[in-house]
Amino acid sequence: MANTLLALSCKQLLNNAIVRPGAAPMSSYVKTLIGKREVVGYGFNGEPNYVDRVDFPLPAIRWKEPNADILALREKEKGDWKLLSVEEKKALYRASFRQTFAEFKAPTGEWKGTIGVTLVLISCALWVIYGLKAFVYPPLPSSFSPENRAAQLRRILDLQINPIQGISSKWDYEKDDWKK
Repeated sequence: MANTLLALSCKQLLNNAIVRPGAAPMSSYVKTLIGKREVVGYGFNGEPNYVDRVDFPLPAIRWKEPNADILALREKEKGDWKLLSVEEKKALYRASFRQTFAEFKAPTGEWKGTIGVTLVLISCALWVIYGLKAFVYPPLPSSFSPENRAAQLRRILDLQINPIQGISSKWDYEKDDWKK
């Protein structure tokens, strides 16, 4: 069924009566997609579908298929709306729309899942790095030990390497200590 939905091209939908008044009626295939739901407008892209959108709040079809209760309420709504109870008005609204603006604009908490997946991926990356350091890479050479590094620094200072702007320029040779 999903493949047949994708096979329906936009050209087929644009040739129906929803998009162009006076054109040929809707194809039977499109009618099977929407069932008995009433087509009430153009929609945001001209297709007979239902989408809750903030930027285009009027879907092309109603949310529910009409039943006896909804049809009775539709007849009653043609009269004075003051005679309708709050529950009847809500039932009419829910027959046409799936959610209110407050419901479909409300935060879903989807960000929590995104943060969770991100943290899991970061922890996996850290475990991979740990595994590489422990089992793949060779140990660091002896020149990385603190004693050898101190000896290398002392040799650089003794040879006065780069005395104008380098590390030797920050060494006071008379006091044998760093300049302040």
